[in-house]
Amino acid sequence: MPARSAAEAGPTRGKRNVPPVRLNGHVARRKCPPEPCVLWDSELPGFGLRMRPTGYKCWIVTHRERGIKRTVTLGSVAEVSADQARQAARRRLAANRLDGLPRPAAPRRKEDPPLFRDYVEGFWADYARHWKPSTQKRNRWLIAKELVPAFGDVALDAFTRADVVCWRDGLATRPCAFNRALPVLAVMLAYAEQLGHRRRGSNPCRAMPRYKVKERERYLSAPEYRRLARTIDQIEPDWPNIAAAIRMLIYTGARMGEVALLRWEHVHPPRLALPDSKTGPKTIYLNAPAMAVLDSLPRRASGYVFAGPDDPERPPRVDNHWRKVRKLAALPDVRLHDLRHSFASVAIMDGVSLGLIGKLLGHALPETTARYAHLADEAVMDAAERVCSSLANALGLSA
Repeated sequence: MPARSAAEAGPTRGKRNVPPVRLNGHVARRKCPPEPCVLWDSELPGFGLRMRPTGYKCWIVTHRERGIKRTVTLGSVAEVSADQARQAARRRLAANRLDGLPRPAAPRRKEDPPLFRDYVEGFWADYARHWKPSTQKRNRWLIAKELVPAFGDVALDAFTRADVVCWRDGLATRPCAFNRALPVLAVMLAYAEQLGHRRRGSNPCRAMPRYKVKERERYLSAPEYRRLARTIDQIEPDWPNIAAAIRMLIYTGARMGEVALLRWEHVHPPRLALPDSKTGPKTIYLNAPAMAVLDSLPRRASGYVFAGPDDPERPPRVDNHWRKVRKLAALPDVRLHDLRHSFASVAIMDGVSLGLIGKLLGHALPETTARYAHLADEAVMDAAERVCSSLANALGLSA
Protein backbone atom coordinates (compact mmCIF):
# COMPACT_ATOMS: atom_id res chain seq x y z
CA MET A 1 0.00 0.00 0.00
CA PRO A 2 1.59 3.34 -1.00
CA ALA A 3 2.52 5.76 1.75
CA ARG A 4 0.14 8.62 2.23
CA SER A 5 1.20 12.23 2.00
CA ALA A 6 1.47 14.33 5.14
CA ALA A 7 -1.79 16.03 4.31
CA GLU A 8 -3.54 12.68 3.87
CA ALA A 9 -1.99 11.10 6.95
CA GLY A 10 -2.91 14.01 9.18
CA PRO A 11 -1.16 16.83 10.96
CA THR A 12 2.46 16.56 12.02
CA ARG A 13 4.39 17.92 14.93
CA GLY A 14 7.96 16.75 14.84
CA LYS A 15 7.61 13.01 14.22
CA ARG A 16 4.23 12.56 15.90
CA ASN A 17 0.80 12.74 14.33
CA VAL A 18 -1.71 15.20 15.82
CA PRO A 19 -5.46 14.84 15.25
CA PRO A 20 -6.78 17.22 12.58
CA VAL A 21 -8.86 20.18 13.69
CA ARG A 22 -11.02 22.70 11.93
CA LEU A 23 -8.64 25.58 11.39
CA ASN A 24 -10.05 28.92 12.48
CA GLY A 25 -9.01 32.11 14.23
CA HIS A 26 -9.08 30.46 17.65
CA VAL A 27 -6.66 27.74 16.54
CA ALA A 28 -4.44 30.35 14.89
CA ARG A 29 -4.07 32.13 18.24
CA ARG A 30 -2.64 29.05 19.93
CA LYS A 31 0.84 29.31 21.36
CA CYS A 32 3.52 27.83 19.12
CA PRO A 33 5.02 24.56 20.41
CA PRO A 34 8.76 24.20 21.17
CA GLU A 35 9.29 22.41 17.86
CA PRO A 36 8.03 23.00 14.29
CA CYS A 37 4.42 21.97 13.86
CA VAL A 38 1.87 21.68 11.04
CA LEU A 39 -1.81 21.44 11.96
CA TRP A 40 -3.97 20.09 9.14
CA ASP A 41 -7.58 21.02 8.62
CA SER A 42 -10.23 18.39 9.34
CA GLU A 43 -12.55 19.57 6.54
CA LEU A 44 -10.27 20.60 3.64
CA PRO A 45 -7.50 18.07 2.96
CA GLY A 46 -4.23 19.81 2.14
CA PHE A 47 -5.03 23.00 4.05
CA GLY A 48 -2.78 23.55 7.03
CA LEU A 49 -1.33 25.91 9.62
CA ARG A 50 2.44 25.89 10.00
CA MET A 51 3.74 26.95 13.42
CA ARG A 52 7.36 27.60 14.33
CA PRO A 53 9.03 27.89 17.75
CA THR A 54 9.90 31.50 16.92
CA GLY A 55 6.20 32.38 17.05
CA TYR A 56 5.77 32.66 13.27
CA LYS A 57 2.53 31.10 11.97
CA CYS A 58 1.39 30.87 8.37
CA TRP A 59 -1.31 29.19 6.32
CA ILE A 60 -0.24 26.61 3.75
CA VAL A 61 -1.81 24.35 1.18
CA THR A 62 -0.28 21.19 -0.28
CA HIS A 63 -1.14 19.39 -3.49
CA ARG A 64 0.48 17.19 -6.09
CA GLU A 65 1.48 18.66 -9.43
CA ARG A 66 2.54 16.09 -12.05
CA GLY A 67 3.34 13.69 -9.25
CA ILE A 68 5.43 16.18 -7.29
CA LYS A 69 4.26 17.41 -3.92
CA ARG A 70 3.95 21.20 -3.76
CA THR A 71 3.55 23.31 -0.64
CA VAL A 72 2.37 26.88 -1.11
CA THR A 73 2.39 29.55 1.60
CA LEU A 74 -0.88 31.48 1.63
CA GLY A 75 0.29 34.16 4.05
CA SER A 76 1.03 34.71 7.71
CA VAL A 77 -1.67 34.59 10.36
CA ALA A 78 -1.08 38.27 11.03
CA GLU A 79 -1.92 39.19 7.43
CA VAL A 80 -4.53 36.63 6.36
CA SER A 81 -7.56 35.47 8.31
CA ALA A 82 -8.51 31.82 8.57
CA ASP A 83 -11.53 32.28 6.27
CA GLN A 84 -9.46 34.11 3.65
CA ALA A 85 -6.80 31.41 3.75
CA ARG A 86 -9.43 28.67 3.46
CA GLN A 87 -10.96 30.33 0.39
CA ALA A 88 -7.55 30.71 -1.23
CA ALA A 89 -6.66 27.09 -0.46
CA ARG A 90 -9.97 25.86 -1.86
CA ARG A 91 -9.43 27.79 -5.10
CA ARG A 92 -5.89 26.50 -5.49
CA LEU A 93 -6.88 22.90 -4.84
CA ALA A 94 -9.78 23.17 -7.28
CA ALA A 95 -7.55 24.67 -9.95
CA ASN A 96 -5.02 21.89 -9.40
CA ARG A 97 -7.68 19.19 -9.83
CA LEU A 98 -8.80 20.80 -13.09
CA ASP A 99 -5.26 21.19 -14.40
CA GLY A 100 -5.07 19.76 -17.88
CA LEU A 101 -8.85 19.48 -18.23
CA PRO A 102 -11.16 21.75 -20.22
CA ARG A 103 -12.45 24.53 -17.98
CA PRO A 104 -15.70 25.96 -19.31
CA ALA A 105 -16.27 29.41 -17.92
CA ALA A 106 -19.23 29.75 -15.62
CA PRO A 107 -21.92 31.92 -17.17
CA ARG A 108 -21.68 35.45 -15.85
CA ARG A 109 -24.55 37.85 -15.52
CA LYS A 110 -24.28 41.39 -16.82
CA GLU A 111 -24.61 42.77 -13.31
CA ASP A 112 -21.73 40.62 -11.99
CA PRO A 113 -18.42 42.43 -11.37
CA PRO A 114 -16.10 41.81 -14.33
CA LEU A 115 -13.07 39.58 -14.37
CA PHE A 116 -9.83 41.43 -13.82
CA ARG A 117 -8.68 40.93 -17.43
CA ASP A 118 -11.97 42.40 -18.73
CA TYR A 119 -11.69 45.36 -16.36
CA VAL A 120 -8.23 46.45 -17.54
CA GLU A 121 -9.20 48.34 -20.70
CA GLY A 122 -12.04 50.28 -19.10
CA PHE A 123 -9.83 51.19 -16.16
CA TRP A 124 -7.07 52.33 -18.49
CA ALA A 125 -9.38 54.51 -20.56
CA ASP A 126 -10.73 56.20 -17.43
CA TYR A 127 -7.68 56.43 -15.20
CA ALA A 128 -4.42 56.45 -17.20
CA ARG A 129 -4.68 60.20 -17.85
CA HIS A 130 -3.88 60.77 -14.16
CA TRP A 131 -0.38 59.34 -14.74
CA LYS A 132 2.50 60.97 -16.56
CA PRO A 133 3.44 59.46 -19.95
CA SER A 134 6.52 57.70 -18.57
CA THR A 135 4.46 56.29 -15.69
CA GLN A 136 1.77 55.16 -18.13
CA LYS A 137 4.32 53.24 -20.16
CA ARG A 138 5.73 51.48 -17.09
CA ASN A 139 2.34 50.72 -15.54
CA ARG A 140 0.90 49.42 -18.81
CA TRP A 141 3.80 46.98 -18.97
CA LEU A 142 3.29 45.92 -15.33
CA ILE A 143 -0.42 45.30 -15.90
CA ALA A 144 0.22 43.19 -19.00
CA LYS A 145 3.23 41.24 -17.72
CA GLU A 146 2.58 40.92 -13.98
CA LEU A 147 -1.03 41.57 -13.01
CA VAL A 148 -3.10 40.02 -15.81
CA PRO A 149 -1.14 36.72 -15.75
CA ALA A 150 -1.60 36.54 -11.97
CA PHE A 151 -5.21 37.74 -11.60
CA GLY A 152 -6.78 37.72 -15.07
CA ASP A 153 -9.48 35.17 -14.22
CA VAL A 154 -10.32 36.57 -10.78
CA ALA A 155 -13.57 38.51 -10.50
CA LEU A 156 -13.06 41.98 -9.05
CA ASP A 157 -15.29 41.28 -6.05
CA ALA A 158 -13.48 38.00 -5.33
CA PHE A 159 -10.03 39.44 -4.60
CA THR A 160 -8.90 38.59 -1.07
CA ARG A 161 -5.81 39.45 0.91
CA ALA A 162 -4.79 35.81 0.65
CA ASP A 163 -4.70 36.16 -3.15
CA VAL A 164 -2.35 39.12 -2.89
CA VAL A 165 -0.15 37.38 -0.31
CA CYS A 166 0.10 34.30 -2.54
CA TRP A 167 1.12 36.49 -5.45
CA ARG A 168 3.69 38.26 -3.30
CA ASP A 169 5.20 34.98 -2.12
CA GLY A 170 5.39 33.77 -5.71
CA LEU A 171 7.54 36.79 -6.57
CA ALA A 172 10.03 36.23 -3.74
CA THR A 173 12.84 35.84 -6.28
CA ARG A 174 11.74 39.03 -8.08
CA PRO A 175 11.02 41.43 -5.22
CA CYS A 176 11.35 44.58 -7.31
CA ALA A 177 8.63 43.35 -9.68
CA PHE A 178 6.24 42.95 -6.73
CA ASN A 179 7.18 46.31 -5.22
CA ARG A 180 6.48 48.09 -8.52
CA ALA A 181 3.29 46.25 -9.41
CA LEU A 182 1.62 46.35 -5.97
CA PRO A 183 0.78 50.10 -6.08
CA VAL A 184 -0.71 49.66 -9.55
CA LEU A 185 -2.94 46.83 -8.35
CA ALA A 186 -3.92 48.89 -5.30
CA VAL A 187 -5.00 51.80 -7.51
CA MET A 188 -6.96 49.49 -9.82
CA LEU A 189 -8.86 47.87 -6.96
CA ALA A 190 -9.50 51.25 -5.30
CA TYR A 191 -11.01 52.50 -8.56
CA ALA A 192 -13.10 49.32 -8.73
CA GLU A 193 -14.55 50.31 -5.34
CA GLN A 194 -15.53 53.71 -6.77
CA LEU A 195 -17.32 51.95 -9.64
CA GLY A 196 -19.21 49.72 -7.22
CA HIS A 197 -17.45 46.50 -8.23
CA ARG A 198 -16.06 46.03 -4.72
CA ARG A 199 -17.21 46.85 -1.22
CA ARG A 200 -15.88 50.19 0.06
CA GLY A 201 -12.76 49.85 2.20
CA SER A 202 -12.09 46.27 1.06
CA ASN A 203 -8.83 46.85 -0.82
CA PRO A 204 -6.66 43.79 -0.03
CA CYS A 205 -3.49 45.72 -0.92
CA ARG A 206 -3.90 48.13 1.99
CA ALA A 207 -0.86 48.03 4.34
CA MET A 208 0.57 45.10 2.39
CA PRO A 209 4.30 45.05 3.25
CA ARG A 210 6.70 45.34 0.35
CA TYR A 211 9.93 43.45 0.04
CA LYS A 212 12.92 45.17 1.56
CA VAL A 213 15.34 45.66 -1.30
CA LYS A 214 18.78 47.10 -0.72
CA GLU A 215 19.16 50.32 -2.66
CA ARG A 216 21.73 49.98 -5.42
CA GLU A 217 24.63 52.33 -4.81
CA ARG A 218 27.16 53.04 -7.54
CA TYR A 219 29.34 56.12 -7.45
CA LEU A 220 31.96 57.02 -10.03
CA SER A 221 35.54 57.40 -8.88
CA ALA A 222 37.89 60.08 -10.22
CA PRO A 223 39.59 57.65 -12.68
CA GLU A 224 36.14 56.53 -13.90
CA TYR A 225 35.08 60.13 -14.43
CA ARG A 226 38.21 60.68 -16.53
CA ARG A 227 37.51 57.59 -18.65
CA LEU A 228 33.94 58.74 -19.17
CA ALA A 229 35.10 62.23 -20.17
CA ARG A 230 37.46 60.78 -22.78
CA THR A 231 34.68 58.58 -24.16
CA ILE A 232 32.30 61.54 -24.43
CA ASP A 233 34.95 63.41 -26.41
CA GLN A 234 35.32 60.32 -28.60
CA ILE A 235 31.62 60.04 -29.49
CA GLU A 236 31.01 63.78 -29.88
CA PRO A 237 31.77 63.99 -33.64
CA ASP A 238 29.09 61.37 -34.40
CA TRP A 239 26.58 62.13 -31.63
CA PRO A 240 27.07 65.76 -30.56
CA ASN A 241 23.61 66.01 -28.99
CA ILE A 242 24.10 62.81 -26.97
CA ALA A 243 27.53 63.94 -25.77
CA ALA A 244 26.02 67.26 -24.66
CA ALA A 245 23.12 65.53 -22.88
CA ILE A 246 25.46 63.24 -20.92
CA ARG A 247 27.60 66.20 -19.90
CA MET A 248 24.48 67.99 -18.68
CA LEU A 249 23.56 64.94 -16.59
CA ILE A 250 27.03 64.91 -15.05
CA TYR A 251 27.12 68.63 -14.26
CA THR A 252 23.59 69.04 -12.88
CA GLY A 253 22.62 65.70 -11.32
CA ALA A 254 19.32 65.96 -13.21
CA ARG A 255 17.21 62.94 -14.03
CA MET A 256 17.59 61.45 -17.49
CA GLY A 257 14.01 62.29 -18.45
CA GLU A 258 14.44 65.90 -17.35
CA VAL A 259 17.40 66.34 -19.69
CA ALA A 260 16.03 64.30 -22.59
CA LEU A 261 12.72 66.22 -22.54
CA LEU A 262 14.24 69.65 -21.87
CA ARG A 263 12.87 72.26 -24.29
CA TRP A 264 14.40 75.60 -25.23
CA GLU A 265 11.45 77.46 -23.77
CA HIS A 266 12.45 76.02 -20.36
CA VAL A 267 15.95 77.54 -20.54
CA HIS A 268 16.27 80.76 -18.50
CA PRO A 269 19.99 81.14 -17.66
CA PRO A 270 21.28 80.58 -15.07
CA ARG A 271 18.34 78.27 -14.44
CA LEU A 272 16.18 75.68 -16.13
CA ALA A 273 12.51 76.11 -15.23
CA LEU A 274 10.83 72.75 -15.75
CA PRO A 275 7.02 72.99 -15.69
CA ASP A 276 6.80 69.34 -14.71
CA SER A 277 9.10 66.65 -13.36
CA LYS A 278 8.83 63.54 -11.22
CA THR A 279 8.14 65.75 -8.19
CA GLY A 280 6.25 68.55 -9.98
CA PRO A 281 7.60 71.92 -11.19
CA LYS A 282 11.35 72.10 -10.70
CA THR A 283 14.24 74.54 -10.99
CA ILE A 284 17.64 73.23 -12.08
CA TYR A 285 20.54 75.53 -11.23
CA LEU A 286 23.16 75.84 -13.96
CA ASN A 287 26.84 75.99 -13.06
CA ALA A 288 29.48 77.27 -15.48
CA PRO A 289 30.17 73.88 -17.16
CA ALA A 290 26.42 73.31 -17.64
CA MET A 291 26.06 76.79 -19.16
CA ALA A 292 28.94 75.97 -21.51
CA VAL A 293 27.09 72.84 -22.66
CA LEU A 294 24.04 74.92 -23.61
CA ASP A 295 26.21 77.56 -25.32
CA SER A 296 27.76 74.84 -27.50
CA LEU A 297 24.38 73.88 -28.98
CA PRO A 298 22.59 75.60 -31.86
CA ARG A 299 19.90 77.74 -30.25
CA ARG A 300 16.34 77.31 -31.49
CA ALA A 301 13.17 79.19 -30.66
CA SER A 302 11.52 75.95 -29.55
CA GLY A 303 11.96 72.21 -29.66
CA TYR A 304 14.01 69.82 -27.57
CA VAL A 305 17.39 71.16 -26.48
CA PHE A 306 19.22 67.88 -27.05
CA ALA A 307 17.33 66.74 -30.15
CA GLY A 308 19.26 65.56 -33.18
CA PRO A 309 20.02 68.04 -35.98
CA ASP A 310 17.31 66.71 -38.29
CA ASP A 311 14.24 66.77 -36.07
CA PRO A 312 14.01 69.30 -33.20
CA GLU A 313 10.66 67.86 -32.13
CA ARG A 314 12.05 64.40 -31.49
CA PRO A 315 13.62 63.90 -28.04
CA PRO A 316 16.97 62.09 -27.95
CA ARG A 317 17.23 58.44 -26.90
CA VAL A 318 20.06 59.00 -24.47
CA ASP A 319 19.52 55.65 -22.77
CA ASN A 320 20.00 53.73 -26.02
CA HIS A 321 23.31 55.46 -26.77
CA TRP A 322 24.46 55.13 -23.17
CA ARG A 323 24.94 51.38 -23.55
CA LYS A 324 27.67 51.97 -26.11
CA VAL A 325 29.17 54.85 -24.15
CA ARG A 326 29.56 52.87 -20.95
CA LYS A 327 31.04 49.94 -22.86
CA LEU A 328 33.64 52.20 -24.49
CA ALA A 329 34.40 53.73 -21.08
CA ALA A 330 34.75 50.30 -19.42
CA LEU A 331 31.86 51.11 -17.06
CA PRO A 332 29.52 48.18 -17.81
CA ASP A 333 27.58 48.40 -14.54
CA VAL A 334 27.00 52.17 -14.51
CA ARG A 335 23.47 53.38 -15.27
CA LEU A 336 22.59 56.88 -16.36
CA HIS A 337 20.89 57.38 -12.99
CA ASP A 338 24.21 56.63 -11.28
CA LEU A 339 25.48 59.94 -12.65
CA ARG A 340 22.86 61.57 -10.41
CA HIS A 341 24.02 59.57 -7.38
CA SER A 342 27.64 60.43 -8.18
CA PHE A 343 26.76 64.14 -8.38
CA ALA A 344 25.39 63.91 -4.83
CA SER A 345 28.45 61.97 -3.68
CA VAL A 346 30.86 64.62 -5.01
CA ALA A 347 28.77 67.37 -3.42
CA ILE A 348 28.91 65.67 -0.03
CA MET A 349 32.67 65.16 -0.26
CA ASP A 350 32.96 68.88 -0.98
CA GLY A 351 31.08 69.69 2.21
CA VAL A 352 27.66 70.56 0.77
CA SER A 353 24.88 69.90 3.30
CA LEU A 354 22.19 67.30 2.73
CA GLY A 355 19.58 70.06 2.69
CA LEU A 356 21.28 71.89 -0.17
CA ILE A 357 21.88 68.64 -2.05
CA GLY A 358 18.17 67.87 -1.81
CA LYS A 359 17.42 71.30 -3.29
CA LEU A 360 19.95 70.80 -6.10
CA LEU A 361 18.50 67.40 -6.96
CA GLY A 362 14.90 68.54 -6.63
CA HIS A 363 13.91 66.10 -3.90
CA ALA A 364 10.41 66.72 -2.61
CA LEU A 365 11.09 64.99 0.72
CA PRO A 366 14.14 65.13 3.02
CA GLU A 367 13.84 61.36 3.43
CA THR A 368 14.87 60.93 -0.20
CA THR A 369 18.12 62.81 0.34
CA ALA A 370 18.75 60.89 3.57
CA ARG A 371 19.96 57.91 1.53
CA TYR A 372 23.23 59.84 1.16
CA ALA A 373 23.63 60.40 4.90
CA HIS A 374 26.22 57.65 5.27
CA LEU A 375 28.38 59.44 2.70
CA ALA A 376 28.13 62.60 4.78
CA ASP A 377 29.26 60.64 7.84
CA GLU A 378 32.25 59.32 5.90
CA ALA A 379 33.14 62.84 4.78
CA VAL A 380 33.04 64.09 8.38
CA MET A 381 35.21 61.20 9.55
CA ASP A 382 37.68 61.92 6.76
CA ALA A 383 37.80 65.59 7.80
CA ALA A 384 38.35 64.57 11.42
CA GLU A 385 41.25 62.33 10.37
CA ARG A 386 42.85 65.17 8.40
CA VAL A 387 42.54 67.57 11.36
CA CYS A 388 44.01 64.94 13.67
CA SER A 389 46.92 64.38 11.30
CA SER A 390 47.63 68.12 11.09
CA LEU A 391 47.53 68.48 14.88
CA ALA A 392 49.79 65.48 15.34
CA ASN A 393 52.33 66.96 12.92
CA ALA A 394 52.23 70.31 14.73
CA LEU A 395 52.80 68.60 18.07
CA GLY A 396 55.54 66.39 16.70
CA LEU A 397 53.51 63.27 17.37
CA SER A 398 52.75 60.32 15.12
CA ALA A 399 49.09 60.22 14.14
